[in-house]
Amino acid sequence: MKIAVLGAGVIGVTSAWYLARAGHEVTLIDRQDAAAMETSFANGGQISTSHAEPWANPSTPWQVLKWLGREDSPMLFRLRADPYQWAWGLAFLRECLPARTRRNAAQIAAINRYSRAQLQALCAETGIEFEQQSRGILRLYQDQRALDQAVASADLERQHGIDLRVLGAAECVQLEPALSSSRAAIAGGVWAAADASGDAHQFTRELARLCAQRGVRFRYGRRIEGLEAEGGRIARVRLDRGGTVAADAYLVALGSYSPLLLRPLGIALPVYPLKGYSITLPLAPEDVAPQISVSDGAHKLVMSRLGKRLRVAGTAELAGYDTAINEVRCQAIVRRTFELFPQAGRPQEAEFWAGLRPATPGGVPCIGRTRYPNLYLNTGHGTLGWTMACGSGAAIADIVGGRKPETDFRFMGA
Repeated sequence: MKIAVLGAGVIGVTSAWYLARAGHEVTLIDRQDAAAMETSFANGGQISTSHAEPWANPSTPWQVLKWLGREDSPMLFRLRADPYQWAWGLAFLRECLPARTRRNAAQIAAINRYSRAQLQALCAETGIEFEQQSRGILRLYQDQRALDQAVASADLERQHGIDLRVLGAAECVQLEPALSSSRAAIAGGVWAAADASGDAHQFTRELARLCAQRGVRFRYGRRIEGLEAEGGRIARVRLDRGGTVAADAYLVALGSYSPLLLRPLGIALPVYPLKGYSITLPLAPEDVAPQISVSDGAHKLVMSRLGKRLRVAGTAELAGYDTAINEVRCQAIVRRTFELFPQAGRPQEAEFWAGLRPATPGGVPCIGRTRYPNLYLNTGHGTLGWTMACGSGAAIADIVGGRKPETDFRFMGA
């Protein structure tokens, strides 16, 4: 089949790879001049298979109330006259109910596990390099109450086959010696030894190169204006400058922009942008930065060593499609980084970035068919796009090809 993939982030490119690998003729379209130039450009780097608990959980509403009015808070709601934001927010609160959290966690865990297996197979097949490390992820907590809550969450995650180990403060320092000079309180942590990290931008660019070798055509620098339907099917993609692309099937992998493309077709997608921030610190040989990937539970930050750089990312800001960098929020990330790791480079050299994560209220991505028989979705992965990318790409390739995916996940239209 001829398949048009819309969006060249990590989700779109992995989808193109698996579709081409299955023998399809793939054209990938993106408004940027290269792959992975938006949300996949400078994310936190964690491949966190163990992270099955969604943002929408019973403890989150109380945390959000505590953070109200704080410009540097981990989760910031900027209320707008936007009915889609309000609808998303109400749906998010509904997904915080315990039963819904458990259901969503099971779905997230399933696609995470499948994705890890697919990524490992892809690495073995291609030898792709992306500053990858397989040293696990250490989640840190600064007080006993937070640690106790994390232990309870870990018990839930273990029910989904996730291997987690609870550590005391001294054990955390033993696992990551860079914490020995920390100025921040550490009550303990949870270590996910099977997790990994790597540069999603580098991975996506390298995989795009491998896709091209398989015959995938890339149409960069073309803005997607809309999808045109005829006879109950999608007939073509309408591009800027009067261009069109016709295919047998179409896959929407446009992240936060997916709902905007689909609304004119009568498809309501429960995806809304959550703006996240990151800083990137260059490292000199004498700098003392973490060697394993770290998650800071109190500040909702993740830290990953990417070769000679330290990437720190996190926070969530509901501000519509605004991608402007908020200096206050970035400086808060810098301060926290140097509280935990005082010798991790030089604060003034931090590079700031912001991107829009495509989030669903419950954290479960939208993967599968739509009511148009030749229109498919692979979007809504929130903070776990890098973690879920290969599993999502492999699964949608199966669905497009008329096969049942291997993982036990609630695919759309199945």
